[in-house]
Amino acid sequence: MKEFVEFIAKHLVDNPESVEVKLKSEEEHKISFTLEVGPEDIGKVIGKRGKTAQAMRTLLTAIAAKENKRAILEILD
Repeated sequence: MKEFVEFIAKHLVDNPESVEVKLKSEEEHKISFTLEVGPEDIGKVIGKRGKTAQAMRTLLTAIAAKENKRAILEILD
């Protein structure tokens, strides 16, 4: 899952070296990630009205559901 978020984020931004995905916490049925990008790329990851971020969260939720888990993606400024 972490690699998936990282793959998508790196293809959205202009500076892929600044993308960093960290595992925030992992419990039995819940997993939480944080996504950090450079300040110039934050708008590209969030998208207009948060549509891109919501799409990433939706895809992550679908992947996590296959493993009977709930996934949370937090995007840091």
